[in-house]
Amino acid sequence: MRHLTDDPDAAVELAARLDVDTIAHLAAALRDEMRRRAISSGDHDAMIGEAFEQAFGRDGLGSPPWIEGQLIICPGSIVAKNRSSHRCRFVSVDDVWIWDSIDLVREEKRSHPGREEGFKAVALLPVVEGMSLDLVTGRARGGQHSVEHVVSYEVRSGELVEVSQRTVSARNMQ
Repeated sequence: MRHLTDDPDAAVELAARLDVDTIAHLAAALRDEMRRRAISSGDHDAMIGEAFEQAFGRDGLGSPPWIEGQLIICPGSIVAKNRSSHRCRFVSVDDVWIWDSIDLVREEKRSHPGREEGFKAVALLPVVEGMSLDLVTGRARGGQHSVEHVVSYEVRSGELVEVSQRTVSARNMQ
């Protein structure tokens, strides 16, 4: 073990010597261990509570995700003008909406009734090397939903790194 931690190239050399089935098994075991550690780390209630207090802008939409300890904090929300019109911002994880992700550790939703009703949510994910996240901002009008902006991130060396941004227009959708 010490050789693997002292010399990062040793892990690459080890992986090159393993067969595909063993690599797949090892990758799954490592991801499961990262998830287990994230579940047992930190005060999730306090993290979620703080995120609800600080992670939503004046427009009601969630801020970009961030890493705290062994968890990625992912705010999301819907702000509705009426039944057929809303703005929203949510995270997708490895091309799956966060609420459907097998990596989801915990999610809490809170309604915000009033003139612009909807809800806010805070989700927690484990920090897993190579995990990709998309922060998707969208809008619904007249029952038609469209994406406006996407910011993509990747977990690299335990950090959440922005890798791209794109604005999506109706022209780009055709």
